[in-house]
Amino acid sequence: MRLSARGEELTLDGSPDATRHAERVLTELAGLANEGMLLQADDISHALTALKHNPEAPLKELLAGSPAIVTKKRFVAPKTPTQKEYIEAIENHDIVIGIGPAGTGKTYLAMAMAVSALMKREVSRIILARPAVEAGEKLGFLPGDMYAKVNPYLRPLYDALFDMMDMERATRSIERGDIEIAPLAFMRGRTLNDSFVILDEAQNATAEQMKMFLTRLGFNSKVVVTGDITQVDLPPERVSGLIEVREILHEVQGIRFVYFDERDVVRHKLVQDIIKAYEHHQNGPSMHSQHAPGPGPGRRSSSVVTRPSSPSLSSRPAKDSLGQPH
Repeated sequence: MRLSARGEELTLDGSPDATRHAERVLTELAGLANEGMLLQADDISHALTALKHNPEAPLKELLAGSPAIVTKKRFVAPKTPTQKEYIEAIENHDIVIGIGPAGTGKTYLAMAMAVSALMKREVSRIILARPAVEAGEKLGFLPGDMYAKVNPYLRPLYDALFDMMDMERATRSIERGDIEIAPLAFMRGRTLNDSFVILDEAQNATAEQMKMFLTRLGFNSKVVVTGDITQVDLPPERVSGLIEVREILHEVQGIRFVYFDERDVVRHKLVQDIIKAYEHHQNGPSMHSQHAPGPGPGRRSSSVVTRPSSPSLSSRPAKDSLGQPH
């Protein structure tokens, strides 16, 4: 797809399907801009992705009706229908389990919701946990005190937190106990009241650890569990608690499962292609036949879209693009 601008017109050159989708996206985005909505540059790519997988996707609802999360540093909004569903699930359920590949915003959005809840005093503390899976070594044999032993496993949670709050404020909150970051094993024997609790990388929690963690839930608390069941690092003889919990709790009222896929990846576009390639490889060669060949040479179409003079499709720096690590 090629776009060229001349005066107040945009010319689209590409395959018939691509041209049709692009024309619809640009027309709807222009309408939203004329209604006063400020748009990010990547709103176009996300809208095209949504149409690619669902030609009837309601773009206005996706772009203009997305719930926003305000934190100390960022204005965060979902970029895909599944991300929107995920945020709404967290708002309306006490336990939400998000399952899907890396880069889909599972931990990032959960962290934004947790910081927002703490800011609004809906909870009194945030608790962030991760399984500490030893990479070929037992923790007891690693150098340093306990903090030095477990800190590498918890570093991604610190990174996500510092992306929502400035480091000084986050450090003070940790020192006061308003924010706690700890290995999953440290949750045993506790009751977590008035808390927003996130368990990250839950595919590496054992079945016993998952049961222990979920039964820590106290009054006025929310629990969000995130993980990717295709990246289990447990020994072969151990059952992943995230895989098991899908079978045990899928019919329990008050618990919501949200499933992400490669369409929700908000990292570099190559990440989507990598995830898709691995899925095809794991599902066997028959999966390849399900994909129709791309347009052949000469199968091109062009269209002209009139560009509104005001307001322009401008960038909105304050709204986060969700292009953060997960």
